[in-house]
Amino acid sequence: MGKIISVVNQKGGVGKTTTAVNFAACLGVMEKKVLLIDMDPQGNATSMSSIKGENFNTIYDLMADPEINAIYPTSLPFLKIIPCNEELTGAEVELLQMEEREFVLKKTLEKWRNKFDYIIIDSPPSLNILTVNNMVASDGIIIPIQCEYFALEGLSRILETTKNIKTLNPDIEIYGIILTMYDKRVKLTYEVETDVREHFGDIVFKTVIPRNVKLSESPSFGMPIVLYDISSIGAQKYLEMAEEFLKKMK
Repeated sequence: MGKIISVVNQKGGVGKTTTAVNFAACLGVMEKKVLLIDMDPQGNATSMSSIKGENFNTIYDLMADPEINAIYPTSLPFLKIIPCNEELTGAEVELLQMEEREFVLKKTLEKWRNKFDYIIIDSPPSLNILTVNNMVASDGIIIPIQCEYFALEGLSRILETTKNIKTLNPDIEIYGIILTMYDKRVKLTYEVETDVREHFGDIVFKTVIPRNVKLSESPSFGMPIVLYDISSIGAQKYLEMAEEFLKKMK
């Protein structure tokens, strides 16, 4: 049975979508069958995955009708995507009016989890009903955190939310915390890394994702970093992260 993993952080600008897309792409490069789901109404994971045009079904459509086709190929043979657009914003209001609203995505994905090795979900930068749906549907979460002053404060909120989600999904695990925008020239980077590793130990990935120009450029070209420039340090680090994750899963 495939693993469902949400990439979550209630803060914006921490590399959440970058991590979701590139982690999924790297697993695909390793010939794992991967489905990426864009659950952020901003749709950045969709635009980073070469989905073109406006006439595609989305995760919003699929949650309304689980029988429609909303899975699309990407430029990587082993990576598929369920895209989204701004309509997903409306789902937040609609979900709040539904019974068992926290379980809608979980029920939607039941027929798909056996068809993929990994389903990676990109979450909104907030702890709203969409994020709750993602976490209730997931076996585990990955938390990207930027090496900045308030990193631990934001992390504590996510961990508290995860503890609360266990009342709805008792089996959810934290698969890892990944340090992003790592800049070894900045003293604060080392201080944040030391604090996070002291507090959370082996949950923190040994791999860190550095600030990297190519990594910043790749979204504007509508492709993950392994397609934009696989020789870049950003691509190599996300490949390392994927390898480290697969070893953890053994």
